[in-house]
Amino acid sequence: MKTIDKPIIVEETFNVTIETVWKAITNIDEMKCWFFENIPDFKPEVGFKTQFNVQSEDRNFLHLWTVTEVELFKKIVTNWKYEEYSGDSFVYFELFEENNYTKLRVSTVVTENFPDNIPEFKSESCREGWNYFIKDRLKNYIETSNK
Repeated sequence: MKTIDKPIIVEETFNVTIETVWKAITNIDEMKCWFFENIPDFKPEVGFKTQFNVQSEDRNFLHLWTVTEVELFKKIVTNWKYEEYSGDSFVYFELFEENNYTKLRVSTVVTENFPDNIPEFKSESCREGWNYFIKDRLKNYIETSNK
């Protein structure tokens, strides 16, 4: 992922309230059900920091997150980088009401190039990851939790 790349954007629509989606993307207990099980803590508060490791094959990816912006029930922005690798990005979670549905848009904007030689840092890998988390895991979690 490079700074010259267009932002990676994944959108999904949910047949629930904005409050329900907001809670799923900001409440640590709910995040562990669909996102990363090993997130130690999360708070939708500017300045909140957390870190956790994800292993892929023989590589470790120590995620370093800092919440940089919060608009209750509208937007949360997290600075997202890794301890072991160069590169920096911001991930935007934005919520919109549309015809009694809630649309979630997740955008990844790269502000410092990530290494070329790591497959997980390819744009396609990032897009596939967000599609998996948002369109599969989160969608399934919300639909099964809110019946």
